[in-house]
Order: sequence, then C-alpha cells, then structure tokens
Amino acid sequence: MIICSVNHLSKSFGGHTIFEDLSFEVHEGSRIGLVGRNGGGKTTLIKLLANQETVDEGVIHWKKGLRIGYLAQIPDFKSLTVREVLKTAFEQLTDIELKLQELEVEMGCERAPIYLQRLMDQYGKLQDEFILNGGYEMDAELERIAIGLNITELLDQTFAALSGGEKTKVGLGLSLLKKPDLLLLDEPTNHLDLKAIEWLGSYLKEYRGTIILISHDRYFLDEVVTKVLELEDGEVDLYHTNFSGFVKEKEERLLREFQEYQEQQRKIKKMKEAIKRLRDWANRSNPPSAALHKRATNMQRALDRIEKLERPKMDVKKMAVDFEASDRSGKDVIVLAGVSKIFGARTLFDEVNMLVQYKDRTAIVGENGSGKSTLLKMILKEIEADKGSVKVGSNVKVGYLSQHVFQDIGDEQVIDVFRSDAVVNEGEARHILAKFLFYGPAVFRKVNQLSGGERMRLRLAQLMYQDINLLILDEPTNHLDIDSCEVLEEALEQFNGTILAVSHDRYFLNKLFNKIYWLQNGRLQYFAGNFDWARGKLEETGSNPAVTKEVIGKITMPKAIKVEEDLTVELEKRIEEIESDISALKKKLDLESELPLLQKIYKEIESREKERDELYAQLDEVV
Repeated sequence: MIICSVNHLSKSFGGHTIFEDLSFEVHEGSRIGLVGRNGGGKTTLIKLLANQETVDEGVIHWKKGLRIGYLAQIPDFKSLTVREVLKTAFEQLTDIELKLQELEVEMGCERAPIYLQRLMDQYGKLQDEFILNGGYEMDAELERIAIGLNITELLDQTFAALSGGEKTKVGLGLSLLKKPDLLLLDEPTNHLDLKAIEWLGSYLKEYRGTIILISHDRYFLDEVVTKVLELEDGEVDLYHTNFSGFVKEKEERLLREFQEYQEQQRKIKKMKEAIKRLRDWANRSNPPSAALHKRATNMQRALDRIEKLERPKMDVKKMAVDFEASDRSGKDVIVLAGVSKIFGARTLFDEVNMLVQYKDRTAIVGENGSGKSTLLKMILKEIEADKGSVKVGSNVKVGYLSQHVFQDIGDEQVIDVFRSDAVVNEGEARHILAKFLFYGPAVFRKVNQLSGGERMRLRLAQLMYQDINLLILDEPTNHLDIDSCEVLEEALEQFNGTILAVSHDRYFLNKLFNKIYWLQNGRLQYFAGNFDWARGKLEETGSNPAVTKEVIGKITMPKAIKVEEDLTVELEKRIEEIESDISALKKKLDLESELPLLQKIYKEIESREKERDELYAQLDEVV
C-alpha cells in the first residue's frame, strides 16, 4: 500500500533550485535510506515529507490519518524531567490512566448502586482501552528505549539542563516511543556511541511502521534499510537493495549508461558522415541530384528525431585530500603509563596504559562518557592527568581534528580562517579551498554560518597544508557525507605518518585501523586487530580484562620498552600455539581418506596459516 506519493516536486531557496520535478512513492513497511552529498537537499526533502515546509511546485499526498514522526526541532520542555518528557509520547494513555485513578477514588466512596454500576461500566471500558493500547507496558517500553540509547542516567535530570547532544538523544527516544506510521530520521546516529548505534539498528529492523532515514553510517544503512533513495543533482533514483547493493548497482548502471551513450554517439557520428557524403555526391552530380538531396534530408530528419542521451556523470566533484608527513617522528609517538583521571567523586579511568608507535593506525572506542575525548585532550596537553605520565615522543608534529571544530569562531570568513593556518596568498588559497568544495563566493562565507560538514572540510584543508606527522582525529566522519568519508579514508590510507582516532563509525574503524583500545568501566583493553575482531574477542571474554587469553590484553607496564617486550612475548606465544595446531592438523590430514573431511581439514590449515602470517607481520612491527 502506498502511504505517501511525491509528484513533480520542486523547491528553491533564495533563487537557488534545490531540486525540481521529483516524483516517487513510499510503500507501507519500507525502510528507505535517503543518501546524497551534503547540501543536495536531503534534509529539505525530509522536512517536506514531514509537512514542516511548503512545496514551491508539485504535490505530496499522504495516506489519510497517517501519523508522521520527525524530530525537526527540540521543543522547550521547561521544568520537565527527561522521564516526564519521554512520557509525553503516551499522552493519550496517561490521560486514560488519570481518569482511571479518578474513577477509583469515586468508586471508593459510598454511592447509589445504579450510579456505582455506571462508574464500574465506565471504568471497565477505559481499562479495556488502556490494556489494548499497551498502557501497562508504558514504563517497560520507556526503560527499554532509555537503556538502548544509553540515557538512563538522564531520566531524573531536568531536560532544560541537558547538553545539545543529550537533548537530541532524548528527542530521538521520544520519536521512537510515539511509534508513528512514518518515522523520518535525519542522521540519528550522530550523538550515539557504538552500543547505542547497534541497538538502534536492531530496533529499527523490527519496527512495524515505515522508515525514511538520512545517514552517512554505511554499516548502519546496510543493517537497517531495504531500499535506497539517492538524491543527486536535483534528481532521485530508487534502488531496491541495501547500501552495499546500491553502490554496486549504481556502478553497473553508470557503466551501462556510459556504454549506451558511447554507442549512440558512434551512431550519430556515422549518420552525420553519411548525410555529408550524400550532399557532396548530390552537389557534384550534373545536374545536382534531387534524389540524393532528398535522402540526405530524410536522414537528417531521422537524426533530429533521435532522443539524445546525456553523458552520464562518471566523475562527481569530490573534495581532494592528500596528507603527507614531511619529517618522520621517533619510534614511540605516544606513551601513557599508569594514567588516572578523576572528576569530582567519579573516577573516569584508572591505571590506563597505551603505546602508539610510528605509522600505527590506532583507534580508541567505547561508550559516550567513558573518557575517550579526555584521553585525547591529555595527549594534546589540554588536560593534566591526576596520576601517571603522558609522553609525546621526539619530533612529533600534531595535527588535531576536533568534532567540535570552529565552534568559537565569530564572524571571520572561510578564506581568512584558512589563511590563519596556511601561509599562502589569496589566489592560491581560493584554488586550494575549491579542492574542498568551497567555490567562488563561498570562500567569503562566515565560518559560524557553515554546516558541520563544511566546517570539517575547512579544517581538513588547513591540516593538509600543515607540517604534521601525527594526526589525532575525534569523530572525523561525524558530519561528512558518504563521498567525503570515502575521500578522507583514501587520504588517510596514503598518509605516511601516525594516526590516532576516536570514532564510532564501524566502517571507518574496520577499513583503516588494526589496533583498537577499548575503554570501558574505567579500564583500557588492547586488541591487535580491527574493530570487528576486537568486538568479537570482547564478547568471548565477557569484557573482563583478566581473562583475555587470546587478546594482547590490558597493558600494565610502566614503560614503553616493557610494553614492547611483553607484546613480543605474547605474539611469539600465540605463533607457537598456532604452529602446534597446524602440525596436528597436518598429521590428521595424512590419516584421513574421505574427500569432504580432507577438504575441511585443508581449509582449516589455510585459515590457521593466514592467522600465523598476520601475527608474524605484527611481530615485525614490534621488533
């Protein structure tokens, strides 16, 4: 069933056309990912679907009685607590609950039998309605959402006292509790930690209504959506697949369209050549041949009737990022030994140890509030440790990308802010900024009017023209569109220095980082692998640092050299265990005669040998 149809929709702002003549349908039960570059009109389209803005041309039809949920702006709940704010999702049920309580008081008083029976009948009807609509599950559902989004500690706080990010999470919880028929979500994962993102993905997969969401989180899109609606250059294309399938299908479609375009161009060229030859022959005849002229004219008419295919846009404009470390640092880039930090009565973390070496790709992950950004600030010398030492190695030149970049900038223009960190003339600055998608007059925009993604691009432009060999990144993909994330990842892969990042982007973590420090419950655990591998090991060991047998566990050494020694011992021990397993499997292989079992053993040997080779590579890095 179609619950929403968009017909020939157009929208402009200040004379600039965002999109025009958009048409598509939304079917009941669909989970649609709305993707496209920043500034392409995704949020505008969501607002139009939510009936928050008016269309310029065209029309949107909604199914009669359709309940739409969209977190457009956080309302001012004044003195309400977070729990009370979330309870507003059950407004109809809380009204019934209040009436039931009033009826209970009335029925407790002495009444005439007829009047009492009337009250009891009224009470029974209201109670049936209360039960039917899940009245007795209100508190349990509220707790479920609060636990999933990791906002249980906020429930008894006043909503007005929360930070912007916390209010956004509560607003998301409120939207989920309302359970609208059409749920519209704009970057719902931006303020969530890994655990909450994974929970939200599972929740939305089971959601009974229809979902349209904007997200740059590629893993999240793959988990949740069953269709992808791409908004590009003011046009929409619908793909009946998840995000990975969309990427593949789009590449195939572009290639097919380009081949069709080339084939048509060859056909047009041949027709033009034939028309020219016919006219030449006709004119050279004595007298000029009317028949040949007629054939040429007919062919020209046929050519004019051909519907010309537009050349597909194979090369979409993307920002150009290229980091390069001019001077290498020493081997030990960052060393944390026995570090502790206390805020008031709360110990944020205790006895934390970490070693980052030259050319490492290291990431710190953990829940919001666990202390990840605090660790970065200690390394940047913005915060002092209460106990232990934080050392940055010799010849280390730091470039820092904060998730809250340029928040304190006033009315300065983009070009002036860029040149405050890069010593170049105005012409060269404009040329560089164009690589980061700031074209023409855009370089004179005020920085405090830029979106989060635009600020991130400006900071990346600055970093690219600084002398650095250590990149410290705090949630670098948070405000970037998917194209920009991919460009950033490619640039970081080529960077010949060291990278330390805090991120909850699972795709980003898996693609770039092979050393994970997991911060939870005030302890830091080390995993020699990507995010998925680390998470698997954490689940195996039940998050207890003392039982991480196969993990190069929590580092407790007071000095970097001791860290190296113990890592080497642990790696060598693991390699010996694997070699022993391989030897036993080979003996088993010699004794086996059945083909299926032989194939199974052989695959297991190959898997173990691959694991051994990876450990040898890690050993080479350490020693």
